[in-house]
Amino acid sequence: MTRVGQGHMNVLKIAGAMTAVASVLVVAGCSAGSSDGASGDAGGDVTIEFAQWWEPELPDGQFRALIDEFEDQNPGITVDLVSGPYASTKEQLFAGAASGTMPDVVGLDGAWVNDFASQGVIANLTDLMADAGYDDSQLASQIQVDGSTYMIPVVNFVYPMFTNDDLLSQAGVTAPPSTRTEFADAAKKVAALGGDVSGWVLPLSLEAPNGVQNDVMSWVWASGGSMLKDGQPDLTNDDVTSGVTYISDLWNDGVIAPGSFTMKEQDKVEEFTNGRVGMMIDSLAHINLIRETNPDLKFSISAIPAEDGYDGERGIPYASWGIGVAENSEHKDAAFKLVQFLMSEDTNSELSTMANAFPGNTESVPGFVEDDDLFKTAFEIYKAGYPANEFTGLPVAEELMRQLGEQLQAALDGQQSVDDALQKAQEAWTAEF
Repeated sequence: MTRVGQGHMNVLKIAGAMTAVASVLVVAGCSAGSSDGASGDAGGDVTIEFAQWWEPELPDGQFRALIDEFEDQNPGITVDLVSGPYASTKEQLFAGAASGTMPDVVGLDGAWVNDFASQGVIANLTDLMADAGYDDSQLASQIQVDGSTYMIPVVNFVYPMFTNDDLLSQAGVTAPPSTRTEFADAAKKVAALGGDVSGWVLPLSLEAPNGVQNDVMSWVWASGGSMLKDGQPDLTNDDVTSGVTYISDLWNDGVIAPGSFTMKEQDKVEEFTNGRVGMMIDSLAHINLIRETNPDLKFSISAIPAEDGYDGERGIPYASWGIGVAENSEHKDAAFKLVQFLMSEDTNSELSTMANAFPGNTESVPGFVEDDDLFKTAFEIYKAGYPANEFTGLPVAEELMRQLGEQLQAALDGQQSVDDALQKAQEAWTAEF
């Protein structure tokens, strides 16, 4: 696993390069057909659609202003932003993949790349880079299948613990918890405040199952554990068993917000933003959204609590805003020009600053590190740990999350033990590999 250096630029480079871990995990898929170039681009003005969940998570108007800059620099190319929450964007792209109607440029989660590349619905970016004579030396990382690039991480986010300062204070908790015992104690005290307040929020929707990655497996990674062994599923090991049993204990203690089985990421953020939960694990991408929606909410971020007595480096969950081009696009040249623009040094610095994320261009430097106490804290957390997301690049990664989520729901519902849940998920995962 990549370890993070201490120098400022060193960390920024690895902030992008953390996604390169995926290249080790990627199993062979069928490469998408090679680009047909710029068919349709030479005949005059073109409009390209760009579907992503980024615009709603950024301050109002900022992403559109960035796209306006691109249009000013590229007369004849108009960009139609198709923006929505993460979950609805994912649904739209998977539907478009099935029907061959994907937007020209697509925001991608690393968990989708293997599936889309194997289906041949996203373009081979290695070919597009060659066609454009593009120098990829400043790209901190590229997500590959079968040796070809299909996704470029534009910016990268870590997922620390968010704590509601006021709720914790009311509950008599003086600092964000650092260990599992401290977290369980804090969650019980917050839940004891009564009303509609809960200690922790856990989204386990099977429709959008990334809660298994961000909110469940993160407890394992925070204590240096792994769900894989030699690249194969290893869900019944002591580390995973300990992490899932811990979550089951929190569930049985009644400290988790109601509605987990149907809750998606956006629901979790709403619960926290509205002051109904004391703690959540979440992306730095949502800090702007929380501040805008509830300016009066006082909250802190900290590292995800580790097992009692663990003193090693903590794995920090992360996710990327990745970008790709649809294989069905008739305007691949124009689409790739937008990719180049977003990955250029100045634009990537600007985007990573407005998103409060780590840049995907090794030369880009975000302005937030010294300007904002929360992000300064996040940077320190990041430097002290290592990036961990073992789902990125795995085959049918979303389905793996869903399979584990199904078994976990049944365990929390009292239908089976944690051991049985992990054994069944292990068998399902092994079949997928």
